[in-house]
Amino acid sequence: MYRIFILVLGMFLLIGDICSQSTIDLKGKIVDEQNNPLIGATVYLYPIKKGAITEDNGNYKISNLPIGKYKIEVSYIGYRNIIDSIDLNKQSTYNFIMEIGGVNLHEVVVTDNYIKNRKQESSLNVEIVNDDYLKQHLGSSLMNSLERLPGVSTIDIGSGQSKPVIRGLGFNRVVVVENDIKHESQQWGADHGLEIDQYAVDDIEVIKGPASLMYGSDAIGGVIDMKNRKVPAEHTIGGTIDISGKSNNDFIGTSISLYGRSKAFFADFRATILDYADYKVPADSVDIYSYRAPLYKHHLRNTAGNEKNFHLTLGYLKDKLQSKLYLSNVDSKSGFFANAHGLEPRNIDTELYDSSNRDIDFPYQTVTHFKAINTTKYRWDKMDIETDIGFQRNFRQEWSQYTSHGYMPAVPDETLGFDPNLEREFDKYVYSGNLKLNYTPNDKYNFNFGFNSEYQDNKIDGRGFIIPAFTQLNLGTYAITKYTISDKSKFQAGLRYDFGNIKTKEYYDWFETPIVENGDTSYQYLQRAGSINRNFSNISWSIGYNYETNKWSFKTNIGKSFRMPIAKELAANGVNYHHFSYEIGNPDLNPEISYQLDESIEYTSNKIAIGISPFVNYFSNYIYLNPTSEYDRLYGNGNQIYYYTQSEVFRYGSEIHAHYELLKSLQLRLMGEYVYSVQLSGEKKGYTLPFSPPASGIIGLKYQINKQKFLENGYISCDLRITAAQNNIVPPEKTTDGYQIINLSLGGNLFIGKQKINVALQVQNLLNTKYYNHTSFYRLINVPEPGRNFILNISIPFSYKYK
Repeated sequence: MYRIFILVLGMFLLIGDICSQSTIDLKGKIVDEQNNPLIGATVYLYPIKKGAITEDNGNYKISNLPIGKYKIEVSYIGYRNIIDSIDLNKQSTYNFIMEIGGVNLHEVVVTDNYIKNRKQESSLNVEIVNDDYLKQHLGSSLMNSLERLPGVSTIDIGSGQSKPVIRGLGFNRVVVVENDIKHESQQWGADHGLEIDQYAVDDIEVIKGPASLMYGSDAIGGVIDMKNRKVPAEHTIGGTIDISGKSNNDFIGTSISLYGRSKAFFADFRATILDYADYKVPADSVDIYSYRAPLYKHHLRNTAGNEKNFHLTLGYLKDKLQSKLYLSNVDSKSGFFANAHGLEPRNIDTELYDSSNRDIDFPYQTVTHFKAINTTKYRWDKMDIETDIGFQRNFRQEWSQYTSHGYMPAVPDETLGFDPNLEREFDKYVYSGNLKLNYTPNDKYNFNFGFNSEYQDNKIDGRGFIIPAFTQLNLGTYAITKYTISDKSKFQAGLRYDFGNIKTKEYYDWFETPIVENGDTSYQYLQRAGSINRNFSNISWSIGYNYETNKWSFKTNIGKSFRMPIAKELAANGVNYHHFSYEIGNPDLNPEISYQLDESIEYTSNKIAIGISPFVNYFSNYIYLNPTSEYDRLYGNGNQIYYYTQSEVFRYGSEIHAHYELLKSLQLRLMGEYVYSVQLSGEKKGYTLPFSPPASGIIGLKYQINKQKFLENGYISCDLRITAAQNNIVPPEKTTDGYQIINLSLGGNLFIGKQKINVALQVQNLLNTKYYNHTSFYRLINVPEPGRNFILNISIPFSYKYK
């Protein structure tokens, strides 16, 4: 396999050399309105996707460009972006004067040419943020850093893990993509976060609504697409040092990146180390069902953790060819709240757990996620071809002290094939491949064709059981056409076919259970899961229309999406120790089918910008866990039994965002979101869906500090987040009161000599308010959200240009 890969890559490189043509250098200078050079401004060309960064004198240069017409974008934080067309056959020098930025509909969104085109070409609602936004809004995890976007929320697991929720849909209904390959872990579990290093992400694209057309099954709720778009300028070496600290859980993190590029080759390496202690809540006890568990100094005991990550990118760039190889490994260890993991709260050894807030005792989990991804793009005059090849291994172990449940032996047999303290183990291997063709015959038409494939092999081990080992195959192909009716209006339509196969392996208990029949008692190894071999196939489609003027933008999209059931929904049969539930799958479940209408209307002028994005969604057979009046007696202490079932569901909602320029440097911001869901059939007819987020909004003020001698792009921001009560629930969920919290942030670029230092300081939950997040993992046991938290991030970039 390795030799084949090297051979194919070599062929691509040879083709790139053979097909080279006449080239030209693009150069120029970027200055502000006072004719001062702007250092570090970004110049980027499309569709060739090559760029440069301005030097100390504001000059830039992009070498060896094929003669032709391009779109150019010039961006610099705090200034209005410049988007223009250039003709390198007639001119090779382009200078630009940048104006200080004013109102912007999405002040957290990078509005460069790529993003503007991406939002214009998509009839779905798209939000795009960059690494500057991530640093300014650094949260306890990558997904927490996105919570400020309307329509995006999270399911939090302690202070270091979280899962994305888009418009009330999460788990396997939201696809996470990193460097064009779908991220695959054990995302079905509410206690399983994402193994992604947020320091290693440049841009994040959030697609709200069904995106199955491009991304296949599981994208029925939306997509979190993380990209590494940055390519170093030619003949440069440099890097970044990031240092982060958080007061609530005594977090300390360091991430160091180094890069270098000659002419065609570049490399980028990053190493990250994180360590954090038990996090604190504004309460001295929590109510775990009928028992109140006291907390020592407000610490949620045993929620400490650490991470050790590395990333390596190797790239080869030619005029028509780009090939990048990404290698990464994320290694984490984190504890579970000791009072809420299948143990009787009264039996907790508080002296042991409270002796240190940084140690990690039972119960805890370790996760290692390795990735190897190659993306290769070849460009002709009218056609782009891209191949993506990926391999992933997700290795997760959950550890807890051996405790006999049901008919498990009081003392484990020494001949067991696993450590008796190993509660569960999941070992998943994932092989992925994409082929994409983009054909643009003229200015009016654009055609996209693609093929996606993915194979998963998930093995299990440990004393506990909840899902069987399984293999899963997904294949899909799609075609999308886009037609430019005029400069103001565009039409697009697409069709996709998916095929999936899932096979689960039978599983028997490793211990015997007494069975009484006709007065006789026999001991049997009970079967927990049988063999399942099911095929699924479906056709998805989408039709969209975009209309834009200088001030108005209108989008509409209607489509059909689908999601095939996962192994847990088909074959689960075990205790979820985190939720004190016994979960049973249904092997006869049908795929979820979703129909959705999306709209978006936006208005932008010099002083005001406002947008609203309503949606309507209908599921013919939504899959969810249904609680019953039954209780398990074989494998625990009478846990309530939940069955996976299906029902019709109707959903609607909207997001709103508005910005108003009170003064030239003072901006008023409003963001809000609302989603409503109701089941139209089944036992829970009339109820909503689990984990439905309540309505919420943010009212904020942001003051941009004028350029000073030692400060650039400075800002001070204050947000009031208002969240409504959530009384529309599905038992055993609890109603959640509304709350209001205040968050502050300030920062900017400091200069010591010529060295730039980016500083971002936040104060989250300024008043140390006690409140509950309805979608939090620990909401069922009344654990409030973290208290006041000071977050500091310091980023020090450095670079050197050589000849």
